[in-house]
Amino acid sequence: MGRAFEFRKARKMKRWSAMSKAFTRIGKDIVMAVKEGGPDPDSNSRLRAVIQNAKSVNMPKDNIERAIKRASDKSQGDFKEVLFEGYAPHGIAVLIETATDNNTRTVANIRSYFNKCNGSLGTSGSVEFMFDHTCNFRINAEGIDPEEIELDMIDFGAEEVFVDDDGILIYAPFESFGAIQKELESRHIEILSSGFERIPQITRELTPEEAEDVEKLLEKIEEDDDVQNVYHTMEE
Repeated sequence: MGRAFEFRKARKMKRWSAMSKAFTRIGKDIVMAVKEGGPDPDSNSRLRAVIQNAKSVNMPKDNIERAIKRASDKSQGDFKEVLFEGYAPHGIAVLIETATDNNTRTVANIRSYFNKCNGSLGTSGSVEFMFDHTCNFRINAEGIDPEEIELDMIDFGAEEVFVDDDGILIYAPFESFGAIQKELESRHIEILSSGFERIPQITRELTPEEAEDVEKLLEKIEEDDDVQNVYHTMEE
């Protein structure tokens, strides 16, 4: 099992824990995908990926269709993806992915969380280099040999392939997403979900008391409606 597997295992129960929050995040993903490539998933690979993820968290079909319809409305505002970087207490690097329709509001909120929790909001590039930007695919394992699919996907950029209770997971660099998605679809392999993650290159172990300080900041950030994902270098 590789570093990507251990990272995902540690975060599995923490991400998407609140169903309403998951639906809100996916709703924003749908808006951005439709604004970028149109409402037809057959011709919009990004939208296809978002719909797969919506199904993986049991988002009702009616909700998905309504979100696509709203996103197609010209009066629907767009969301901009903005990355924030900073340090939590005890030198823990924090990377925050947001999707916002009001950057001024989001900047003010994120800065206030760091200030209130004895952290510091950094400048662009201050901690991003500490994380590997990766993509991942979960595919249906039925009838598929993991070793064989690993050998095949290496040619398209895959770095790690492993099996868990929910299927086969493929990890690759961020840039390989399109090539792997296209190849899996061309083989008619069912993609259960897909996405992107930022895996810390080095993590730091803290005492329980220190970890509690960091968790206070992470919880505040996670609760913000503009926040899509939060990554950090604290050992979990």
